[in-house]
Amino acid sequence: MRWLSKLFKGSNHRITNGRCPRAVGDEKISWHVPVNSLDERSKSENEDLDHALALSLDEEFKKHNGYRPEADSDEDLARAIQESMNVSLYPPHPTPYTPGPFFHPGNRFYLIMSTVPPFDVTCFSRICGGCHHEIFSGRYLSCMGAFWHPQCFRCHACGEPITESEFSLSGSDPYHKHCYKELHHPKCDVCHHFIPTNRAGLIEYRAHPFWGQKYCPSHEHDNTPRCCSCERMESRNTRFISLEDGRCLCLECLETAVMDTGECQPLYHAIRDYYEGMNMKLDQEIPMLLVERQALNDAMEGEKGHHHMPETRGLCLSEEQTVTTISKKPDIGENKVKNMRTQQKRLTRRCEVTAILILYGLPRLLTGSILAHELMHGWLRLKGYRNLNPEVEEGICQVLSFMWLESEVMAGSSSGASSSSSSFYSSKKTSRNDVEKKLGKFFMHQIAHDTSTAYGDGFRAANRAVNQYGLRRTLDHIHMTGQLPL
Repeated sequence: MRWLSKLFKGSNHRITNGRCPRAVGDEKISWHVPVNSLDERSKSENEDLDHALALSLDEEFKKHNGYRPEADSDEDLARAIQESMNVSLYPPHPTPYTPGPFFHPGNRFYLIMSTVPPFDVTCFSRICGGCHHEIFSGRYLSCMGAFWHPQCFRCHACGEPITESEFSLSGSDPYHKHCYKELHHPKCDVCHHFIPTNRAGLIEYRAHPFWGQKYCPSHEHDNTPRCCSCERMESRNTRFISLEDGRCLCLECLETAVMDTGECQPLYHAIRDYYEGMNMKLDQEIPMLLVERQALNDAMEGEKGHHHMPETRGLCLSEEQTVTTISKKPDIGENKVKNMRTQQKRLTRRCEVTAILILYGLPRLLTGSILAHELMHGWLRLKGYRNLNPEVEEGICQVLSFMWLESEVMAGSSSGASSSSSSFYSSKKTSRNDVEKKLGKFFMHQIAHDTSTAYGDGFRAANRAVNQYGLRRTLDHIHMTGQLPL
């Protein structure tokens, strides 16, 4: 064992611990100084040391009958040497794991660490992994399974040398930790800060299933406003409009928002024309009123035996009531509506349907989809469809709402295509654009992915029937049996 004594007396190599990720994460850099630049040993001592190392490796080779394992043999030899000297190979307390990339709940990524060999027992020349030239003297780095001149080990993002003891790795590309964070660590779309890690050290965030808006989980509980139409959260660099009834409206939805009964009339008549185009003409002139949230809730309480959503935005009345309606568009200033003008209107029953009430302040396409839904309720009652269960009635009404939305979105995608609400466009003095088409697709997404029994399951069952048998045959079957065709 004399060569062992020579090995540890004559060398300034230090036993260092490093970390090498098998997934995206952080890695330690091991700094080395070649023996010929720090030791004062003579040339003969270096030769003796190299010879001793060669003999040791040869002995290990013979122990395995001529076969030297490719993995961990150097590490095993080093561990045996260290154990014989009662030197601890690893620090008593492991370095804490560093958070890996961001994840959506259910798709988590973890940083997996492994340990690099404690010291190098090879005696071959070292080639820089950056410039591919031999490293002769001076300091060098050992990481990522290669050796590097310090000036050659550079960040993939900024191009500057990495001099810190830890760096981040994406694939085979190294990064400064701060550069990697700027590129890959997600920022909240609400507060625009880096999304913090949770107690487990993982980056956890919420994301809207349609818009993809990412935000810190804390914003679900800190009273951050959410648009009542598109469901997006208010960003810190924008301000939503308050509608004075607890609802907020984002600026995109505000662009086409319908604010009073007179403004909604052209859209209402266009949807009636849409029904007539499908041979579903409404024989009675049903009054339509835009109302505030409280007026809608009061009217809903006066209805008997009808199914409603927890958050109602439209209502097909069949009872006589006095309703407060919005008679003139309110002013908008200081991020809120003001000077709301209302009037009382007595609704008398002349047929099976008294009136249709629609919540004010919603964008054109959402207002139209609610109108199409409530008009279908009116059509069913006027045509003698009686005592339908909620899943059948709400399901077929949602199908008509979905069909109208689809026609509007498709019309907006075709150049020069006519729209069922062209008069409404001229009154609003605006054109259909990508923002509104995206909103229309979102409202269709809401209908298709509704999780409720009556509106969600009912829509999907009714939509399957209409796709298979057509709208007219489906309606005839409902009229005869009260059920959807199978």
